[in-house]
Amino acid sequence: MSKIDDIIARMEALEKELAEEFEHVGTEVRYTIERKKVHFTKEMQQQHKLLVTRWSSYIYENGILKMLTMPVIWGAVIPAFIMDITVTFYQFVSFPIYGIPKVRRGDYIVIDRHALSYLNWIEKLSCVYCGYFNGLLAFVREVAARTEQYWCPIRHARTPKAPHTRYHTFLEYGDAEGYHQRLETVRRQFDDLRGRGQG
Repeated sequence: MSKIDDIIARMEALEKELAEEFEHVGTEVRYTIERKKVHFTKEMQQQHKLLVTRWSSYIYENGILKMLTMPVIWGAVIPAFIMDITVTFYQFVSFPIYGIPKVRRGDYIVIDRHALSYLNWIEKLSCVYCGYFNGLLAFVREVAARTEQYWCPIRHARTPKAPHTRYHTFLEYGDAEGYHQRLETVRRQFDDLRGRGQG
């Protein structure tokens, strides 16, 4: 095992530990998840309803100038929908041909904060937008990462600040011989995803 493989294995273990800790914290806040739906205790639900900020107070506290930026933020939703449809269609058509496991959209786009009763309707709407938009970008990035692994799996001379999930499988920059010998192997190196039920 190379040093890079060892680091990646440790990172994956830490990510798993972090996810487990997030779930543990959730139980401390007294909610459970059943069939992707969150259930709070009745006591917690009552407490949440007492803490909701009226929408008029929310606007006053944030200031009208901030509220006027909302149409600018929401203007990005139309190109986001177009990107969502395009990328979903692209992977649906192309990934089976390439032999790439499809990215599960629902693993990335999580919209659940609108169900929190301590948020007013403006906050809920903002949370829906943020959950969709950030999840969409993560989904698109993963589709792009798997596509790059198939078409151009070569590391950059300068490592990007935040390499995507497939970058570790790529070939070394400048290794012409390795590229020609191992390209087909790297193109099909998705066993780690299939092992997690993604392919």
